[in-house]
Amino acid sequence: MPRLLIARPAADAVEERAIRKLAGARHAPADWILRARVVALSWDGFRVPAIAAELGCHEQTVRRWLHRFTTDGLQGLGDRPVPGRPRRITEDERSRIIALVKQDPPGRPVRQADGELQARDETGTAVWTLDSLAQAARAQGISIGRSQVRMILLAEGVRWRRTRSWIRSKDPDFAGKGRGSSPSTPTRRRAPRSSAPTSWGR
Repeated sequence: MPRLLIARPAADAVEERAIRKLAGARHAPADWILRARVVALSWDGFRVPAIAAELGCHEQTVRRWLHRFTTDGLQGLGDRPVPGRPRRITEDERSRIIALVKQDPPGRPVRQADGELQARDETGTAVWTLDSLAQAARAQGISIGRSQVRMILLAEGVRWRRTRSWIRSKDPDFAGKGRGSSPSTPTRRRAPRSSAPTSWGR
């Protein structure tokens, strides 16, 4: 004979009030309302088959949420993260990630007031990549991977500039490379060799 399954008693008046208020709510998420009603009906003396019939759900569904409430309380009525699925990024976090792209990477040299080039972080990256953006976001407390960064940037149509491998100096003593030879510069033609013997004067 299966063991009788009922919801554990409320931890206190606050928890009971929260469950019953959620069970009678009209504007809360429907899945949360259903799960709260499972607990409330169990408190009211309903057994698993009667709860399932009252709510129009499967008995196994009733058992699941009674177990979850017994072990985790009110928070146990929420959905648990699916393994392997990336965490949902909030709009605030999305905006902060996009704002990162508009900033200079920490390792990019920036000209100071005295004309010297200096990076904010000499060990940091000099150009934004998906990996470096994800790392910078995680440093701000945003849990995100490079694939999620890529999806956000593609959705927003954001593009970022890559740094060049050279920087033109304003120092007058700096000797830059001259203009390279043009590929269209004509080559010097050699004079044809004479077939006649050459005579050497004494």
